[in-house]
Amino acid sequence: MKQQLLKATASAVLLLSAVSMFSREAEATSGWLEQPGTVTVEGNPISTPIDPENPEEVVNPGESPSTEGPLRIDFVSTLDFGRADLTASARTYTAFAQQFLGDTGPRGSFIQVTDQRTHATGWTLQLKQNYQFRNAMIQETSEQELNGAILSLDKSWANSSGTSQAPTVTREPINLQTMDTAYELATATQGNGRGVWVIAFGASQMNSNQIENTLTPALDSSGQAIMDEFSGKAAYRNSAISLTVPSTTTIHPLQYTTELTWILAELP
Repeated sequence: MKQQLLKATASAVLLLSAVSMFSREAEATSGWLEQPGTVTVEGNPISTPIDPENPEEVVNPGESPSTEGPLRIDFVSTLDFGRADLTASARTYTAFAQQFLGDTGPRGSFIQVTDQRTHATGWTLQLKQNYQFRNAMIQETSEQELNGAILSLDKSWANSSGTSQAPTVTREPINLQTMDTAYELATATQGNGRGVWVIAFGASQMNSNQIENTLTPALDSSGQAIMDEFSGKAAYRNSAISLTVPSTTTIHPLQYTTELTWILAELP
């Protein structure tokens, strides 16, 4: 089974974000590349990112690592939670929505997969968290990790401008409770999931796909709008992606990081 693995770092002051990177496996053997690093294989060019809610439209969501070849990952959103207030009870933090340059409004975070193989045998998309959010600079060793913190992805759906049958997405919330364990996000059976597909988590109220709105304006502690530095627009929060930290876990006003791996694998 051929696989493509994307490694991502996630950071939580509490400041949390996830930045994705990929590796492409040219053979069926397992393995991956850690940042920094590159790998070159022969294959089709990368597909330009498309609007998750209007897939006929090409968009500019900023830079993203990607893989190459007829079955590939074109783009994955950065999971950015920004700065969060530290409280004793309310400890669920939601990620910022995906922003774009130009006129496109905010969207749910998404990953874009392209399958241009001659024989579409199907594929699976999985995600795993390699280790718990942590900060090794904290003096007290027992407090270096956000023990029991759970990263969750919900409200997933698939969209494309093509005519192929859609991959099946996981409808239940995906809670990354066990470290270094792969959780299934989507599966395309033989003949399905061909062309360019977006797997999104959440959506805006402007979507015409009958997907529940999960976006709300992002406000600071004084109720003022937070601006997105990349797009220059007002930022939005996406309740479909969240991090929950137990009330018994000590949180320091520092940056915590973890690493995520996105796995795209051919079905035999």
